[in-house]
Amino acid sequence: MKWQGGRRSSNIEDRRGMRAGRPLAVGGGAGALVLALLFMLFGGDPEQLPSGSSGPSGQVGIGGSGAQVDPAQAELEDFVSVILADTEDTWPDLLASQGVRYAEPRLVLFSDAVESSCGFQESAVGPFYCPLDQRVYLDLTFFNELDRRFDAPGDFARAYVVAHEVGHHVQNLLGISDKVHSMRGRMGQADANALSVLQELQADCFAGIWAHHAQRQRQVLEAGDVEEGLNAASAIGDDTLQRRASGRVMPESFTHGSSEQRVRWFRRGLEQGTLEACDTFGAASGKKGR
Repeated sequence: MKWQGGRRSSNIEDRRGMRAGRPLAVGGGAGALVLALLFMLFGGDPEQLPSGSSGPSGQVGIGGSGAQVDPAQAELEDFVSVILADTEDTWPDLLASQGVRYAEPRLVLFSDAVESSCGFQESAVGPFYCPLDQRVYLDLTFFNELDRRFDAPGDFARAYVVAHEVGHHVQNLLGISDKVHSMRGRMGQADANALSVLQELQADCFAGIWAHHAQRQRQVLEAGDVEEGLNAASAIGDDTLQRRASGRVMPESFTHGSSEQRVRWFRRGLEQGTLEACDTFGAASGKKGR
């Protein structure tokens, strides 16, 4: 992926090295890690899990607290800043056609744990978006997990992570997130899970929209990049994660969609590049083709 010469976003907050305030309500250890990954990986609603402001990122290798951070993260910090900037260049025109002004989200880098307006979260939950403060939260060590644990390496796989979370921000601006949150509160658990799946698949499709326009306007993709993105989408499907964790697949507990669904909707956004192509809710109700 050709990203090194891209514009850097100013919407980065570096909270690495800062101590978060209070412990997560779920138990610690490997069990909590698996639970959180299955429950919330790639953009789940932090409010579904039991449960300071800082300026833009400063000197490379120094966290928001002034504490030293892993220098190996320097290039990753640069990378996510470029990808975030690219989403900032992509979404305003697309939302303007819907009569919506694009407010740029901020991306918070943290280590180990972080306090957001959606509550306290540990790194085990994976990257997440908080609609209450319009921020994406990311511990850069997650990219190591994506590579080693989920066998989904590559720059474009990492870009997909950022673009998916920004996709949740787009849903928030369009009013989709509020509607889903309201509807889930009136449903039983199985129906609420099914609605969450549609929301997550749409965020996957929105990530594909970003990739479509990034390639058409700025030619950022190289050979093999699309395969990296599709591999990442497949690697974090609910069925794949459940099979790895317990050897069993429980579709009624899916909250993000199967590997096949995630790949299909990401590809759809990538190929068509329109908001209309990403109506997962209409497709599920039979209003539009799947």
